[in-house]
Amino acid sequence: MNRQEEELLTALRAEFAVEAVEHLRAITDGLMELEKGSNPDRQIVVLDNICRQIHSLKGESRAVNFKDIEILCHALESVLLAWKPRGSTPSPDSFDTLHEALDSIRTMLATEGAMGQRQRDEVVAKLAQLSTAPGAVPAHPTRPEPAHPEPDAVQLPAEGGETRPEETVRIPLARLETLLLQLEEMLEVKLTMIQRADALRAAVALSEQGKRQAAKINAEIRLLEGAQTGQAAILDEVLERHKATVSTLGDTLASLALGADQDAHAVSLLVDNLLGQSKRLLMLPFNTLLGMLPRLVRDLCRDQGKDAEIVIRGGDIEIDKRILQELKDAVIHLIRNCVDHGIETVAVREQKNKPGRGTITVEILPLDAGKVELVIRDDGAGIDVEAVKKAAVKLGVISAASAAHLSRDMALSLIFQSSVSTSKAVTAVSGRGLGMAIVKERVEALGGRVTVETSPTTGSTFRITLPLTLTTFRGTFVDAAGQWFILPSASVDRVARVRRDQITIVDSREELSLDGHTFGFVGLADILGLPLPGRPATASKPLVSIGIVGVGDKRIALGFDEVLNEQEVLVKSFMKPLSRVRNVAGATVLASGRLVPILNVADLLKSAAALTSTPAAHPLERQTARLLVVEDSIISRMLFKSILESAGYGVKTAVDGEGAWEAMEKEHFDAVVSDIDMPRLNGLELTYRIRHDKRFGATPVILVTALSSPEDRTRGFEVGADAYIVKSSFEQSDLLNVLRRLV
Repeated sequence: MNRQEEELLTALRAEFAVEAVEHLRAITDGLMELEKGSNPDRQIVVLDNICRQIHSLKGESRAVNFKDIEILCHALESVLLAWKPRGSTPSPDSFDTLHEALDSIRTMLATEGAMGQRQRDEVVAKLAQLSTAPGAVPAHPTRPEPAHPEPDAVQLPAEGGETRPEETVRIPLARLETLLLQLEEMLEVKLTMIQRADALRAAVALSEQGKRQAAKINAEIRLLEGAQTGQAAILDEVLERHKATVSTLGDTLASLALGADQDAHAVSLLVDNLLGQSKRLLMLPFNTLLGMLPRLVRDLCRDQGKDAEIVIRGGDIEIDKRILQELKDAVIHLIRNCVDHGIETVAVREQKNKPGRGTITVEILPLDAGKVELVIRDDGAGIDVEAVKKAAVKLGVISAASAAHLSRDMALSLIFQSSVSTSKAVTAVSGRGLGMAIVKERVEALGGRVTVETSPTTGSTFRITLPLTLTTFRGTFVDAAGQWFILPSASVDRVARVRRDQITIVDSREELSLDGHTFGFVGLADILGLPLPGRPATASKPLVSIGIVGVGDKRIALGFDEVLNEQEVLVKSFMKPLSRVRNVAGATVLASGRLVPILNVADLLKSAAALTSTPAAHPLERQTARLLVVEDSIISRMLFKSILESAGYGVKTAVDGEGAWEAMEKEHFDAVVSDIDMPRLNGLELTYRIRHDKRFGATPVILVTALSSPEDRTRGFEVGADAYIVKSSFEQSDLLNVLRRLV
């Protein structure tokens, strides 16, 4: 094969790969429908369509010399053709084999047709066995004509009319992305023209002001004509000439300003329309992401002995392809969560008077302001809120006392914390507590938010709100310490000017009361660590500019020197080594050439929390808190005592559990920090005794030990420890942070 032939084959295979994906999707959807079961006439239609898709795929693979794919397609075709005249239902294992064959074809597509002959022959052998297995479709001597056209049937045009499918062309995605990036730069041209028009209008205003001043001076000079006739006449002549020049200049500027306004308006319409149409080139329907979900639900249910179907609505709504790519993992985690935690087994559902087959619904709803809502719900058992709180307490995310006072919504939000899981075992599907944390991180990184609703009778509902596109958005411009920054307007609930006396100090933290709500208040300049010399003195100002910003259910009040304006912003992403800058998501270039950072609101919330929860934030609380340190090693005992006393705690020590128990019966302690491996009474026994004594049951217990195995950690939490710290990775900040949460 010469070079030209090789290049042609490469191009044909690239085209084949795109076509093959469409064929495989149609085949998979058809198999899923067959497996669900339907009326015999519909099954015949679906089976015929699957056979046509496989036959087309077989012919195309032969044309591009993908021999292994051709062989697998032939084997698949033989199975389905053998099933057509039979009347019994194949086993779920038969469908597993068919899906396995399709997965093998996908693998070969990803590896340009490469597949081990042994692996291929194994799949073909499995398919050959199915050819003699019972078929799925009832026998019909002749295929009856349906009374109404099937949904998949092609509707022929009426006589005299003509129906033509929409014409399409295939363009490499990389070329489209490059084109869109270039078109997005036109947004700067639009903003520049608007700025030039504004500048010309300002010049016209200045010219009009000059005219008025010249007229005023001319009137005053005329008053002097009687006293100094000669000089006044000369001045009058000069001013008349100046007036004429200014008038001519004003008329010229007015004409230019009018033309600039018209040009700016025309260019704005052109750029907006062109950019809007271009963005649609990279927008794909949600179905391109959701098409894999029926197979995913089927396989998960098969693995767990459950039965569920998935219903998809609104899948034709389009969204930016880049958002779909980033959203894929989050959607998979949520569907896995629905099957693993939500949908019950058939027996349990029947005991609850529910249908044996569960239902997972995925719905896409368009919202205003360029947003869309993705709703994923199941009709399962719901989320056990108390179990979530217990899991969070065991991990040290919150204290038992705090968990007892949490609202239902706040408790539900704990499922999005990393490592918090109600699963009793770690499996390949769930149990590590990472899935929901990934969902929240991915959604918030896309500028969206995720919320959850749950009920033990109706199941759980997850709502994800997302923008339709990533590259441009509405931005709120603010000034902090003399520098400009942009906040995504979608993350800004409101901006306002408030009285300084509305900002109060509570426990060393500033808070803002606004319309009956209380928000933590932090200056943007403080979060970003902007230098003091550049900041204006705002403490004496009676009014303060603020913005209520947030992500998900978290909100804070940010303080600025000034809120400037709001406008459409084109995002410029950073390149390496600045691909990840804390608190900054990117930048934009204004028409004036000024570079303005775009802030990452999720990072701002974390930075604000760190700023307001430093060790100095609770000095009184630490000075009055009394701790009991239980440690048989004198070196460790003195080390812990020194660390805790330096942090402001009162500390008493004991050499073992018995000594600690005696001390607790004589004095009050706000928390116990204990080793495990000790003589007389070890740390586990001491913790168990504390938990089962009404006098001390609420006292937090922190185990600090050299025992690091998962089994040891589990035993520690089982006896009631609030936190578990391993000495081999001990950091004093870890201990102090745990104490700040628990005490």
